Amino acid sequence: MAELTAVVWDEALLAYDMGDHPLNPVRVELTMALARELGVLDRPGVRLIVPKPADDAALTRVHRPDYLEAVRQAPHDPFFRGWGLNTPDNPVFDGMHEASARICGATLAAAEAVWSGAVTRAVNVSGGLHHAMAARASGFCVYNDPAVAIARLLDLGAERVAYVDIDVHHGDGVQAAFYDDPRVLTVSLHETPLALFPGTGFPDESGGPGAEGTSVNVALPPGTGDAGWLRAFQAVVPSVLRAFSPQILVTQCGADAHRLDPLADLRLSVDGQRAAYIALRALADELCDGRWVATGGGGYALVEVVPRAWTHLLAVATGAALDPGTATPPAWRRLAADRRPGCDVPATLTDGTPPPVERWEPGTTPDPVDKAIMATRMAVFPLHGLDPHDSRD
Repeated sequence: MAELTAVVWDEALLAYDMGDHPLNPVRVELTMALARELGVLDRPGVRLIVPKPADDAALTRVHRPDYLEAVRQAPHDPFFRGWGLNTPDNPVFDGMHEASARICGATLAAAEAVWSGAVTRAVNVSGGLHHAMAARASGFCVYNDPAVAIARLLDLGAERVAYVDIDVHHGDGVQAAFYDDPRVLTVSLHETPLALFPGTGFPDESGGPGAEGTSVNVALPPGTGDAGWLRAFQAVVPSVLRAFSPQILVTQCGADAHRLDPLADLRLSVDGQRAAYIALRALADELCDGRWVATGGGGYALVEVVPRAWTHLLAVATGAALDPGTATPPAWRRLAADRRPGCDVPATLTDGTPPPVERWEPGTTPDPVDKAIMATRMAVFPLHGLDPHDSRD
């Protein structure tokens, strides 16, 4: 039987709109338009799923009922305070509960389709709102759709769920939701919390009592580019996933580790991000019989980066990776220029920098990336029965 991939999409997902704000839904609109123009959404085996908003029963697996009520009421009170809402990061907007619940519903639909066996992989590029806490909005995130979806997978009988977060910011909300749950492995590669929001994600955050080793954090120094980032990924992620032996892989694929992103200071290229998606699919194929649920996340170079990165993600999930040298279609370039006048609209899917392949080896190098790698390996590898000094692990 041919492998099937679900793409969860509805223009109603663009209603998660905070106004004059970095998290502009145009990045999702332009992603889907680019993928459509390049034929990615018309590939054999692609199934389009139109999501429904998540109901309160699903949301309260992660969020407190009184927080849901606050999210519902906040748009009706101009003086609303508390719960992390009505702040510069998390402004209140009309229909906030409904829009946030719909994004959760989209990631739920992706997870359910994969777990049921209806499809092998599923993608919701509008999702990945990984900072929201049980009773607090945070970091542009009102409800935490990856956590809600993971909770649903557990309720459906999953015994080992792996979550890998490659956003430039630490996946703190998902880590917090499952910090004491040995059934969920959370792995986050991010810029060091010494330099970047949310200020968490140090290597010694490794899981609560009874779940030791199930939180894995790789805190990378500012300026890390493709070579160092991919070396860190390969030095940590495959080993801990193989030791955990997940049944399904959930990923948050924020595009804000790119060198053009205005809110952070890693230095990846679109080509490096494409390589990460290929690596994640390979791990899902190796360990989970292909079962992979992918979400979007951060990304604030709205035209220059996010649509290309997530089109690569959609391509990797739905079949063959796209040639990096592929030209962006003229119709898409016109749409991008119309939506964001004055932006530099990319002509191709590449940044022109094929990512190098560097294998991590233990040693005494002063390289700060290798120090970050070793800090993570020392913190969690022994908890999985792995040797932090052995590059074969």
